[in-house]
Amino acid sequence: MELSVVVSTLNDREQLLSCLDALSAETPANTEIVVVNGPSSDGTTGVVRERSDVDVLVEISERNPNVSRNAGFEEATGDVVAFLDGEYVIEPGWYEAVEHAIKNDADVVTGPIREADGTTSNGESEQTVGGRSVTAFDGDNVGFDRTVLEALDGFDEYLEADGTRDCAHRVAGLGFEVTWSTSMAAHSDVGADGGRTDADWGATYQALSYRLAKNYGPRPTVLARTVGSAVRDGAAGVREIVTGDATPTGWLSDGLDVVTNVGSGFRDGIRARYTDRSSRRNPNGVSVRHDRAVRVYDRR
Repeated sequence: MELSVVVSTLNDREQLLSCLDALSAETPANTEIVVVNGPSSDGTTGVVRERSDVDVLVEISERNPNVSRNAGFEEATGDVVAFLDGEYVIEPGWYEAVEHAIKNDADVVTGPIREADGTTSNGESEQTVGGRSVTAFDGDNVGFDRTVLEALDGFDEYLEADGTRDCAHRVAGLGFEVTWSTSMAAHSDVGADGGRTDADWGATYQALSYRLAKNYGPRPTVLARTVGSAVRDGAAGVREIVTGDATPTGWLSDGLDVVTNVGSGFRDGIRARYTDRSSRRNPNGVSVRHDRAVRVYDRR
């Protein structure tokens, strides 16, 4: 197995160094490491260029994780390409888990992510949409057989959030399978600062309506799933108002954002579906553009 690991980072230099140290310690010396940075302002470029274990450093200007992943895939040469967020450290056995899965003909392999607060990502999450069984995976810790990524044309860069959810639907649509391995684990050593990031409901529902419309077309189940999800989240918002964790004004503002963005996401999803009528459903993939990188430092 020739493995390339694409590490995406944005202003998390210290965590990135821990991530790279673990990759160096836990993977063979011939593992290709591609770091995609950007646009960081914390000196990441300098410290990465000083490391002899990084084969390629790609500088990008867009704060979009799917652009970052595609930029890394463009530079990766391995027959297996793994994606890892720079804030995570792989655990012992991670490489062996990837190798074992690929040797057993896995198309996509993923594993748990353990956060510093003790929570762990839920693995083997499956749902059936339009008669298609879809297995979700986390784009911050996942490996692909290269032929799968090529068939998918990478990630859809229209999406700034939930790009891996869209990718999971397309993986299922092309008949590929996702393998879950508990040994392919990564963790974060740094916890949150105690605050809670407010959900961007507009972006969430734009991504939801876009990926459903793009992958399944204007069918009743698409509308039903979107409306059902909105009703559940709206009810949760009402409970937060009752407990004092939210305000009626904020709830109403979030609701208006959802309605507006569902419409634009559905429209753009239908447009994308007919722009790329192939089974890969990716009109914004790797092959569409080649100007993602602002600069590439290649020491291979």
